[in-house]
Amino acid sequence: MNLSKKKELAKRTFNVGEDRIVFVESRIKDIKEAITKQDMRDLKRDKAIIIKEKKGRKKVIKKKRRRSTGNIRKKVKTRKKDYMILTRKLRKYTSEMKNQEKISKEEVSDIRKKIRNKAFRSKAHLREYIGGLRK
Repeated sequence: MNLSKKKELAKRTFNVGEDRIVFVESRIKDIKEAITKQDMRDLKRDKAIIIKEKKGRKKVIKKKRRRSTGNIRKKVKTRKKDYMILTRKLRKYTSEMKNQEKISKEEVSDIRKKIRNKAFRSKAHLREYIGGLRK
């Protein structure tokens, strides 16, 4: 009893490997008579042909985690970059003011210390502070 051609037909019909196809022994007569793909589909519906499940380990779907407010980390580099940009801008402005002789050397050193300690939010804030010194 060679059913290799029938297994081949079932393999092409259901797009599975030959090892997964199982013919029910009591229905072999019906299986021998099947010559088309539609016959194979009918036999599968009537439970004359059984297709085994795939072997092997099933892929585990990883649970997606939500990022809450406590898990957001700001990059240190951006913080440092912002500090550098602001500091350079303010120091340049103070040196310009010193060259124009609008502020003294002592005031410049004091302002530079305050710039280093991030006492000024922006150039406008520094301008306001220097305006307060002049009065």
